[in-house]
Amino acid sequence: MKATAKAHPIQGLVKYHGMRDEELRLPYHDSISVCTAPSHTTTTVEFQPDAAEDTYVIGGEEVTGRGAERIDAVVDHVRALANTDDAVRLESENSFPSNIGFGSSSSGFAAAAMALAEAADLGLTRPEISTIARRGSSSAARAVTGAFSQLYSGMNDEDCRSERIESELEDDLRIVAAHVPAYKETEQAHEEAAASHMFQARMAHVHEQIDEMRDALRAADFARAFELAEHDTLSLTATTMTGPAGWVYWQPKTIAVFNAVRELRSEEEIPVYFSADTGASVYVNTTAEHADRVEEEIAACDVDTDVWSVGGPAEVLDESEALF
Repeated sequence: MKATAKAHPIQGLVKYHGMRDEELRLPYHDSISVCTAPSHTTTTVEFQPDAAEDTYVIGGEEVTGRGAERIDAVVDHVRALANTDDAVRLESENSFPSNIGFGSSSSGFAAAAMALAEAADLGLTRPEISTIARRGSSSAARAVTGAFSQLYSGMNDEDCRSERIESELEDDLRIVAAHVPAYKETEQAHEEAAASHMFQARMAHVHEQIDEMRDALRAADFARAFELAEHDTLSLTATTMTGPAGWVYWQPKTIAVFNAVRELRSEEEIPVYFSADTGASVYVNTTAEHADRVEEEIAACDVDTDVWSVGGPAEVLDESEALF
């Protein structure tokens, strides 16, 4: 009972913070994202009936504390579904930096859920596997279904699952990733946003944003979709930053990238929009035609850059690609 899987991290387009159920990680509202490639997480899991306890290793380091508890939530759920008490060995590696705002938890839990479901021979669809991944990170549910995906809110696994949104934008979208290293904790952001006096104001308009984003993606309307994503970045961050701790996680280079994007748009009429999840790093969304020019300008902000495209769903890999 061993399997290896790969998943791509997500960029939130209409994002969420705050959970109505922290154990099941049920969000207050729907969310939409796009997976980024070739950035990915590879995870190998094995059920070991003779082992005394579970072991989790990420990037060569054993995971303990809260990190291990979040993995436990996923592993324990799969064990219950598979009706087994076997211990689990899990090893995982990322091809991109962790904890700087590029969605490592989304790809990490998506790859873990995919590998666990395969190793346990559960025979589940990706939307069903998304409910397993959600127990580690709600964003991971969307990384399971891949590309443009929507996580529906709900009170149980029948409703709160992810489904892919088909869009012709998949082929043309390029994402210039601006690396701004600054450690962050997404779980704290969930707490801060939900406690903000602006949270209810966000709740009042986010459902309309979800509908408009889904419609824009289906219509392959690039400007409409990514202008929405840019505005959603500002909306969610305003909510998070007005929580009890007044948590400001953007850095001067973050703002420099924002300004560079707006200058490219206004002065050169390039279709380009910024987006940021929890952290100081920035996703700069543009088209294949303009990716080189945009990367040149973003790199001039004294940040490291990558150019990513749209990543597909989580997938099971061949035995030869196992990490152990």
